[in-house]
Amino acid sequence: MSQIDRIATPFASLGPIGKLPAPGTWGSLIVAVLAPFLFMPAPLTARLLILVLLFLSGSFACDIVERNLGQKDPSQCIIDEVLGQWVTYCFFAALTPFQFLLGLLLFRAFDIWKPQPIRASENWLEGGLGVMLDDVLAGVFAAIALWILITIGL
Repeated sequence: MSQIDRIATPFASLGPIGKLPAPGTWGSLIVAVLAPFLFMPAPLTARLLILVLLFLSGSFACDIVERNLGQKDPSQCIIDEVLGQWVTYCFFAALTPFQFLLGLLLFRAFDIWKPQPIRASENWLEGGLGVMLDDVLAGVFAAIALWILITIGL
């Protein structure tokens, strides 16, 4: 196993979190809690850059983990949940704790339910790119739903 392989797995799985039961939910919960401190204070351009870097590095790491395990979208690859959860929050200037929780629940719902075109997007790109893309779309759907709910007063 190469050095990059040894780095890719803990990066893609957020270390031990990827080994927990329901790792995607745990990963989303952790980054939702960290978002007000690590993600939201950054200016929008920095947040967008963070998302691009997460997409590229996560795609690369998930591709390596898929190849090493011989599985498509292994459950321990949860860097895609980091990306999708932060896509959900990206365009909001500020959120209340309730709205952060709502964003978490909406993202997990879209990520698990996978309505079209989210489900189809898993096959649009090969390897790690496909792993990351469906969570980007789930994050976009969750962001739109969160915006609607905030607009109507939740």
